[in-house]
Amino acid sequence: MTGEGNTVDKGGIRKVVIAGGGTAGWLAAIALTHQFRDRLDVVLVESEQIGTVGVGESTVPPIRNFHRFVQIDEQEFLREVAGTFKLSISFENWRRHGERYIHPFGITGQSTLVCGFHHFWLDSLRRGMPSELGDYCLETVASRGDRFALLQQPQVNYAYHLDAGLYARFLRRKAEGYGLRRIEGKIHEVRQNAGSGNVEALVLEDGQVIEGDLFIDCTGFRGLLIEQTLRTGYEDWNQWLPCDRAVAVQTEAIGSPAPYTRAIAHEAGWRWHIALQHRVGCGLVFSSRHMSDDEARAKLLHDVGAAPIREPWLVPFRTGRRVQAWNKNVVSLGLASGFIEPLESTSLHLSMTAIVRLIELFPFDGIPPSLVELYNETSRSEMEHVRDFIILHYHANQRDEPMWVQCREMELPDSLAIRLRAWRERAHAWQGANELFRVDSWTHVMLGQGLVPQQHHPLAATLGDEDICKLLAGIRKPIDEAVARMPLQQEFIDKYCKAAPAVWGRRPATMPA
Repeated sequence: MTGEGNTVDKGGIRKVVIAGGGTAGWLAAIALTHQFRDRLDVVLVESEQIGTVGVGESTVPPIRNFHRFVQIDEQEFLREVAGTFKLSISFENWRRHGERYIHPFGITGQSTLVCGFHHFWLDSLRRGMPSELGDYCLETVASRGDRFALLQQPQVNYAYHLDAGLYARFLRRKAEGYGLRRIEGKIHEVRQNAGSGNVEALVLEDGQVIEGDLFIDCTGFRGLLIEQTLRTGYEDWNQWLPCDRAVAVQTEAIGSPAPYTRAIAHEAGWRWHIALQHRVGCGLVFSSRHMSDDEARAKLLHDVGAAPIREPWLVPFRTGRRVQAWNKNVVSLGLASGFIEPLESTSLHLSMTAIVRLIELFPFDGIPPSLVELYNETSRSEMEHVRDFIILHYHANQRDEPMWVQCREMELPDSLAIRLRAWRERAHAWQGANELFRVDSWTHVMLGQGLVPQQHHPLAATLGDEDICKLLAGIRKPIDEAVARMPLQQEFIDKYCKAAPAVWGRRPATMPA
């Protein structure tokens, strides 16, 4: 539903003002200036004095589509952000202590139109043919050996680890090359139209007045425009997602970077480990009801296993979403629009899809309620899908600490409950048209978290033993052969995209978004 006062704006949209920088702000800046450089005046207002949240350093594969959209060269990008490659996420201790599974980004096996590969694999287990589902996924097998290469056959599906501060600076340089104007300054006041309530201008502390037709709120959790000014409202998801704080730190790199993010569960949450070319990004996500800030900081520094290169910093957060991502003439992006949590690395992705959606629906001739309603409905659906996938990781566990027991016993959103029933009863998994996580993702995580289906599709049983052996061997052999040809990720980076030490030597001092 659109909010009260969201009526057609008869004026045209010619000037867009982005409030706040960080990664979300600069992603919006590069996309708008690249697509509309001859039609829009785009201004970004930010202050060097305002630090931003520093945990967005892991991504998901659709970032590559966004980069192609704005014509970013992969090798140049990786050299400028000291980036590494990411094939998967390694989940450690989530189901129980000492257990590990991999959520890969690639396609697993070969499916038919009506019967996913995992049904054939489950039937092979029933017949006494032991293997792991990941044996039939190139990205899983490569992750096990820390290997990476840009193969064409079979193709590799991958994302990146990146230095978020360097990434924001890289995007800024590109956007300014397309004509973006950056204005340094703190926002002192937000002026609204007395009649419509639309935002008309930002007044900076030095007295500058920045007028605009459409405003993009990238001011982080505070939501200066979307919430503090427009009072849009926030839907809290803490009843399903218990963690509400993170403490982050950067450490020296020890050893070669692995081509996956590590997500390591602990008694009150989980810890991330993201290896870049020059350092490692680490953080401890936790529930403040089950662990204090001091305990979290001490645990993080004890567990990282390397010397910190800067002091840890605390990031309080509130899981949920803005009731309207687009309200009047303000579109919220990034943390201003909502936050699920760092697990599964979706924060940058949600900013990118929101920006593409805005460009697709861009209201050059004024803001009709239908576009606002469509944008908000799509945003809601997308956020809820990601939310459900994250809840799955917490809910399906066999740990005995209070936080984990609470998660196991909690009442689930109806949308997730039906997915889990369909999986438990018939191993059925699905992906909606606009959903990020594919059937393979749901399958690997549900199995990894210990959800064993009672039965699977009967079509899998129609293959004879010899045929199913031939099917499995035919999938596995080219994967093993391809991975055997891959170099270690470090060797590939050295030849393809090695960053010069000067790149991270001039890294911004503020915390990156």
